[in-house]
Amino acid sequence: MWLNLSSIFKKLSTDPNVRAIVLTGAGDRAFTAGLDVQAASAGPILGPTTGDPARKAFSMRRYILDFQDCITAIEKCEKPVICIIHGIAYGLALDMCLACDIRFSCKTTQFSVKEVDIGIAADIGTLTRLPHSVGNHSWAKEICLSARVFGSDEALTHGLVSRVCEDKKGAVEQGLELARLIASKSPVAVQGTKELINYSRDRPIADGLNYTAIWNGAMLQTQDAKDAMMSGIQKKTATFSKL
Repeated sequence: MWLNLSSIFKKLSTDPNVRAIVLTGAGDRAFTAGLDVQAASAGPILGPTTGDPARKAFSMRRYILDFQDCITAIEKCEKPVICIIHGIAYGLALDMCLACDIRFSCKTTQFSVKEVDIGIAADIGTLTRLPHSVGNHSWAKEICLSARVFGSDEALTHGLVSRVCEDKKGAVEQGLELARLIASKSPVAVQGTKELINYSRDRPIADGLNYTAIWNGAMLQTQDAKDAMMSGIQKKTATFSKL
């Protein structure tokens, strides 16, 4: 599933017909209920260990890095990704939604960083991305170390989500409405904005400013900027070509 997810996002990333993406789970019960513990316990990572421990460690490391790369494909996607989190959202749900750009949830959504309850440290992205996303290390450590379940009100308070909707149907509608709004903007400006925010998140301000100057040294030469400015002056809606 996660290999297919990576392939899909890599394709969407460069598809000129796509300008924004809405990601959610099928059905109403769960965004994702997390790891299939029974299958994993017999799989290549948690299954019986044989042979040299160092060689086993190299194999496990490659497996984990491949898994991480598949989820990181969401973050690396050039297009903005809006995540609609509903129902049960445990384990990998957090890894996935934290790789998205914008997160909406529902009043009944139940979150949990569940990994410590199955004897492991979360290794697909939550422990790396969560502190950057919420800006509160105490709360991030609390939910990760305890694996306790928390709701959308708490997620909103700490910045894990930016909007709480009544139910999944309403959340998807609002997500699509936002996606359409983003899609109406210049794709040069939208994709550049995502790139610059993501780049600057993990670096000093000076580095972010320098990269922005280099980036816009090229991108400000787009016709989109002229069309957008003129549309404001002329009070009409601009139409931007595919990227």
